Amino acid sequence: MPEPLKLYLDQMLRLDVAQALGNESHDVMRVSEVGQARADDYEILQKAIAENRILVTLDEHFGDWVILPLSKHPGVIRLKIHPTTSKNVIKLLLPFLRLHSSEQFKNHLVILSPKRAKWVHTV
Repeated sequence: MPEPLKLYLDQMLRLDVAQALGNESHDVMRVSEVGQARADDYEILQKAIAENRILVTLDEHFGDWVILPLSKHPGVIRLKIHPTTSKNVIKLLLPFLRLHSSEQFKNHLVILSPKRAKWVHTV
């Protein structure tokens, strides 16, 4: 099993998701815990980069390079899941994270859905 990951959870991911990730020894920080609950996407990504954390989000804008071009970063995981319940997020995200190391996520956007994981190199 790869090393625990440093993760930064966007505002739409609830506390129970953070707790489930923490129970697997991941180092989890939530935007609401560091005063970024109302921050825009760019500010959230900059905080993730500064903290060397993989950003986990449901926000489609992280896949739109016109709106948010990415520079070097620890990684972004964009979840595509419906309905977006905490249970569904945990069921999708935990097994996926068990298969990967932080090095694999660097400079990648991963669009993760129940059917597939699309890896996009962003630099």
